[in-house]
Amino acid sequence: MSKLESRKAERLLSGRAWDDYCEQVRRAGGLVDRFGDDIDDLDRAEWYRFVTRLMRNGFERFVENCEPERPRLRDTPWRQGINFQSPDQDHLLAEFVDGQHDYRITGNRGTIPYFVIASWRAPQPDDIGARDWAEAGAEGLKEFDPATLTTTGFIQSDTIPFDANGDFEVIASREKPEGDVAWLPITEDCVGLLVRTVYHLREETIAPSMRIERLDGAAPRPLRPADMADALAKAGQVVLGYCELVRRWWQDNLAKRPNRIRFSRAVYLSNGGVPDRHHGFGTWECASDEALVIRFMPVPCDYWIFQLCNIWQENLDNYEDGGGHVQKYRAAAEPDGSIWVIVAATDPGIGGNWISPDGHAHGGMSLRFIKTDSEPPEVTLYRVKLSDLQHGRREMLQGETPIVSGEITD
Repeated sequence: MSKLESRKAERLLSGRAWDDYCEQVRRAGGLVDRFGDDIDDLDRAEWYRFVTRLMRNGFERFVENCEPERPRLRDTPWRQGINFQSPDQDHLLAEFVDGQHDYRITGNRGTIPYFVIASWRAPQPDDIGARDWAEAGAEGLKEFDPATLTTTGFIQSDTIPFDANGDFEVIASREKPEGDVAWLPITEDCVGLLVRTVYHLREETIAPSMRIERLDGAAPRPLRPADMADALAKAGQVVLGYCELVRRWWQDNLAKRPNRIRFSRAVYLSNGGVPDRHHGFGTWECASDEALVIRFMPVPCDYWIFQLCNIWQENLDNYEDGGGHVQKYRAAAEPDGSIWVIVAATDPGIGGNWISPDGHAHGGMSLRFIKTDSEPPEVTLYRVKLSDLQHGRREMLQGETPIVSGEITD
């Protein structure tokens, strides 16, 4: 055992690693107090639920699914939506300690129309399990942040050879393999892979199946104390990382421009995104007696979705019942092809696509276009009284000044 492993083991076996984890989570939960009166009781209740989901996320990813000799592709934890996750997009994750090994991914695509596999890295020093992180707080994220993921390579299903049965194979490695093989490049500091599967109509689609294995055939081994010290450090730091991320996004960025959407490739890619899409982010505000009317002309693409989220970037609870979003293959389009979205507590009855905010007064919203070569569209928004819209119908908007957004910042 190396000196570093000994330090990690001592920290775990003495209980310090566990105590530090608990303190990390306690401090992360306390970040909600920085919002003061800007949040209501529903926001605060969902914050604490968000923190518990992040705890579950950290344990499932880094305690249960980060064994170097036994890689797995596993679904992300149930109801754990991070960074405006689309309800039509499922995620499979494989967590790595580092990128020192090569892998084979095999599977069957089912009837999924599109998927993309990405490799990523995150700030992560070698001695994470040998150090206490809670005291450093958000400053420690500059050195160790499992929530800030940078995509280093990706491969689209369009470029993967499939046999007649839909079976496929992809090699994930640092060096390009010989022959005509689908290849996903990884780096030495790779911390994992993410598979994004995009559904057009989920109920009509057979889900893909995938598995991953190390090419050197390494045999699984028992858990070591040093491994568990690393796992607890990651599990705690990912809670703090995502809590600080949503706080920063809201207070330092999105909340400063309500009811506007802005497209930024740099912002999207800084959170593990892949460059096969435009993804715009913004915030929405709408009192219970108001309505938001949002209009845009979809650009040519394989798929698009507009969605509402709470201020913690989670899908609203009505997503499970089919609400909270509008997507290309279910939307009611206007005769000219444009899309009208109406956000209001009740349907004003003016056509278009009604979204209930599910009791929320504000939150995040996003608009993404997948597999497109076009620039994203202008987004026009009206904020009006719900009763005026119900009585004046669409014609009443002619006298209102719209909020125009949808600009590209980089």
